[in-house]
Amino acid sequence: MSLLPLLALLALPVGSILGALAAIFALILLVVLFKYMGLYIRCVTSDAKIKLFELLMMSLRKVNPETIVQARISAVQAGVDIDARDLQAHFLAGGNIMNVVRAMIAADRAGIALPYKTATGIDLAGRSVLEAVQTCVNPRIIDCPQEPGAKIAAVAKDGIQLLARARVTVRTNIGRLIGGATEETIIARVGEGIVSTIGGAHSYKDVLENPDRISKTVLGKGLDAGTAFEILSIDIADVDVGENIGAKLQTDQAEADMRVAEAHAESRRATAVALEQEMQAKVMENRAKLVEAEAQVPSAMAEAFRSGRLGVLDYYKMQNIQADTSMRTSLSGGEITPTQAPPRKGQS
Repeated sequence: MSLLPLLALLALPVGSILGALAAIFALILLVVLFKYMGLYIRCVTSDAKIKLFELLMMSLRKVNPETIVQARISAVQAGVDIDARDLQAHFLAGGNIMNVVRAMIAADRAGIALPYKTATGIDLAGRSVLEAVQTCVNPRIIDCPQEPGAKIAAVAKDGIQLLARARVTVRTNIGRLIGGATEETIIARVGEGIVSTIGGAHSYKDVLENPDRISKTVLGKGLDAGTAFEILSIDIADVDVGENIGAKLQTDQAEADMRVAEAHAESRRATAVALEQEMQAKVMENRAKLVEAEAQVPSAMAEAFRSGRLGVLDYYKMQNIQADTSMRTSLSGGEITPTQAPPRKGQS
């Protein structure tokens, strides 16, 4: 059963088979002509030199023929020679062909040397080669810092804070675009240069009188080294006087010193209070000893009377001296502890 279609085909005349094949080939040719004839005519009329068969092969390679033809025609008409195979290779690599072609045309018009490999390398690296050429022709202005209204704060040697804002004019360096630092590096370096220049000024008045000294100092440091840009100029857009940082720091230091002194004084006061308490305790102890000693005086006097070592006249004389001492002490405002009189002779 499976051999019947083959036998039926072999039974057909040879002329019928050739006619069918010719019809199929004609149909394919018509489809190809309908799809690629317009592109081929454009290539012929613009001297792009892309053959019809090559357009067919582009579709087989999954390359957009219309994009390649448009890029090739644009390059040829502008006088830039770019081979169609190079355009296909860049398209297959995922590059932006029209962007590269426009960049090379702009560079050729501006007299900038931009080889095709360099342009495609920049494009495949993720950077806009057309924007790079445009920045090279028309320099770009970068605000430092970029945030609206923000300023760079720096302090001069006299302690006065200055708030500065700069505008940096840069031009793309095509030779350093691959592997070169971006504009963020330029902004950081310029900000560092501004802070260093203001910090080296003896007075904030010097900076206000000559703001261009910041530009000259920053430009002299070669801040564009290793970057994808070339700094053309640095203009100080605005300089304002900020706070007196030096006075504020001195005030904070004085407060800190005062707190340290208060801490030391409090420590000495606590030591003095402790010493005073200790002295009071010793006074109370000595006073107790004095009271104890005074309590033994009457017994000692009585013993002296009994033994005859102390007479009545001596006793009265001692009483007179004590009375005189007590009177003088009362007149001077002092206090005296009265001594108990010894018992008379004959009393127990």
